[in-house]
Amino acid sequence: MTIPQNGLLVQPGQGRSYYLGQDLYTFKAIGEETGEAYALCEVIVAPQGGSPPHRHTREDESFYVQEGEIEFQLDDQTLVATSGTFLHSPKGQLHCFKNTTAAPAKMLVWVVPAGFEKFMAEIGKAVNGKVTSGASLTPEDLDKILTTAPKYGIEIIPPPSE
Repeated sequence: MTIPQNGLLVQPGQGRSYYLGQDLYTFKAIGEETGEAYALCEVIVAPQGGSPPHRHTREDESFYVQEGEIEFQLDDQTLVATSGTFLHSPKGQLHCFKNTTAAPAKMLVWVVPAGFEKFMAEIGKAVNGKVTSGASLTPEDLDKILTTAPKYGIEIIPPPSE
């Protein structure tokens, strides 16, 4: 594995950005820039936004909350993470997060090794130009996520049928 020796500089407002529902994922580093060692993204989690319960079979995922408050589930444990909180979810661990407040929250997400960014590029809606706001996920979006996830070693646990 070779990491570029000229380094990497990504200024504020730069990076590859995708909406997944109303949440904005901006990748500050992707695998092709890190020798596939890791990917790093900044996530702005909209009120009531977040991820469904899922587990990764290929990578570890870590979270650093920068602003706001996000509720995390790690296996059977639920906790509220505020600004400055760091969490690590090793591959195979069931986890999810949700912004249960009325204000957006912001966090950094590290994925080791890289690869998750390719999943997001495939299922997310690319931001071309000015960042506005995302739209709620449609049934077609949800179907695409569930269909695409196994290709990237991600198991999404759908909500129970009612």
